[in-house]
Amino acid sequence: NKDAPTPEDSGIWRMDLRTGEKTLLFSVADIAKIPYTRGDGRRAKQYFNHLLFSPDGRRFIFLHIWLTEGGRFWARMFTANSDGKELYLLDPGDVSHFWWRDPEHVLAWAWHPSYGDKFYVFEDRTDKAQVVGLNAMREDGHCSYLPDKRWVLCDTYPDKERRQNPYLYNVAAGKRYPLGHFYSSREYTGEWRCDNHPRFSPDGRKVVIDSPHGGNGRQMYLIDISQMVSG
Repeated sequence: NKDAPTPEDSGIWRMDLRTGEKTLLFSVADIAKIPYTRGDGRRAKQYFNHLLFSPDGRRFIFLHIWLTEGGRFWARMFTANSDGKELYLLDPGDVSHFWWRDPEHVLAWAWHPSYGDKFYVFEDRTDKAQVVGLNAMREDGHCSYLPDKRWVLCDTYPDKERRQNPYLYNVAAGKRYPLGHFYSSREYTGEWRCDNHPRFSPDGRKVVIDSPHGGNGRQMYLIDISQMVSG
């Protein structure tokens, strides 16, 4: 499909792991036919990315991505039932990282007319969106809720001093708590970058990040957050 901007045989597949039977739920061509409300992608190369099931496994998210002729990156966020039914356009074209807070709500960095580029909690299958961390979570990052939903775990891209700054955000208090400031040398840029990608342990008391700050290449570092989140 090198020369096919919207291929009909490439898309999102569902496979039964017991039988190996697979079904094409949506082709790129199928989704490209849905009218664009932001960033017309009809002449652009298009693809899907970042599939993620809801916590109860009933629905999933995917991004429909394209680049315009001027190099502008666009991504529409869709949700659908696990069998591909009840497709819903949750964000029309300017979304980045996201996470299911629960089976009905999605946290995502996106543009919204209320506050512009911020983190918002979207209610699935509605047009409702509420800003999160308005003054504390000011930049895009890899976000997730800890299991108790009281904390958001996130990171940042390198700042002016080339430091990456993973942090916890307390939802009730509206405060941000740093987990460290990790230097990333300039060789780790572009496609060679090393994002922190913070992930939490199943009990929500530890965090692991990727980082090159130790000077010995990309490594994984474990951070104990048990005292921070126990209060």
